[in-house]
Amino acid sequence: MVNIAVLGYGTVGSGVVEVINTNGKQINQRIGDELNIKYVLDLRDFPGDPVQEVITHDFEDIIQDDEVEIVVEVMGGIEPAYTFVKRSLLAGKSVATSNKALVAKHGAELLSIAKEKNINFLFEASVGGGIPIIRPLNSSMTADEIEEITGILNGTTNYMLTKMFYEGADYDDVLKEAQANGFAERNPEADVEGYDACRKIAILSSLISGRQVDFEDIYTEGITKITAEDMKYAKAMGMTIKLLASSKREDQRMYALVAPFLLKPEHPLYSVNGVFNAIFVHGNVLGDAMFYGSGAGKLPTASAVVADVVDAAKHLNRNIMTMWASDKLEIEDKADAVRRFFVRMSGDENEMLPKVEKAFGKVELIKVEGLENEFGFLTGEMMEGAYDICARRFENSILHMIRVEG
Repeated sequence: MVNIAVLGYGTVGSGVVEVINTNGKQINQRIGDELNIKYVLDLRDFPGDPVQEVITHDFEDIIQDDEVEIVVEVMGGIEPAYTFVKRSLLAGKSVATSNKALVAKHGAELLSIAKEKNINFLFEASVGGGIPIIRPLNSSMTADEIEEITGILNGTTNYMLTKMFYEGADYDDVLKEAQANGFAERNPEADVEGYDACRKIAILSSLISGRQVDFEDIYTEGITKITAEDMKYAKAMGMTIKLLASSKREDQRMYALVAPFLLKPEHPLYSVNGVFNAIFVHGNVLGDAMFYGSGAGKLPTASAVVADVVDAAKHLNRNIMTMWASDKLEIEDKADAVRRFFVRMSGDENEMLPKVEKAFGKVELIKVEGLENEFGFLTGEMMEGAYDICARRFENSILHMIRVEG
């Protein structure tokens, strides 16, 4: 029998218990042993729920019990999750977590402890919810030098942008609808400002580079400035707008950022709509690969957590996870990245265009019927730093800028 303890009986924690109870027979067959939930840690009681039989309010019950071999952390946040996970690993218990904030901040240290103890710290569900991406990068693609990971890593913002694009709705209206449908939190800041996607791409960047990438170093821009007018221009150009989290390596330099991008129909992420997530990976040997599925939600996330539990149970005395070093990898300044830009500008295009082309070089003019006293244009390829210098000359006229991918 393999005994586990689940820390937290919220949305994901209850999902973990449900997945194990629903698919217990198949899970046990895959492990070759019986998986048993011995404890569920929570401050609350759950009268009427069978889980009450294993509820504990004291973490010491778990840490002192040598029969518990795997700890599942689904509490979220940094503390007390970090303290509980570190103590569990030091006590020789493998850990599976869905906590992206914890992994992004302390992943290098916790992986190091797990390696020293010959156990495992697994975190498939911390990126992409139910989409397998950590395990493929850790095992299936280890022969490759991963040159790019670009993904739609937040279901809330993708749902909102999809509604804005296809229904012409305003940002505020779509946010209210997302909150009413349970896709957005009451305080949606982590999603709409891009912080959630930033932590996820930091984890992926650390994994592919083998060094710590701090999420604080990644330029992050959310979707709060995207308007219905931006979507009209996107349609006029035959493109769509997606919030992308991207990490690219060129030689020994790494560029990473989170921002809205205009995508052409041939881009692999163009058709990823609603609450779905997708991750595009380019390896120097493999070429292109795509991972697509439910990026959030109770059961998809719980499924990924339980998959880690199965992996940990099959490798109780053998470390299987690729580490990244704690020494920090410096992210290159986005000013050096080369790309195209879409710019919305107020004023008359006939009057403004000569000034615009004097600053930006030859541009492609974009007009949308019904939008008066403004126009848009696409620049040629230029460095971000050069764009910033040019844009300062028109800071009172530029309504919005969106980067163009590909």
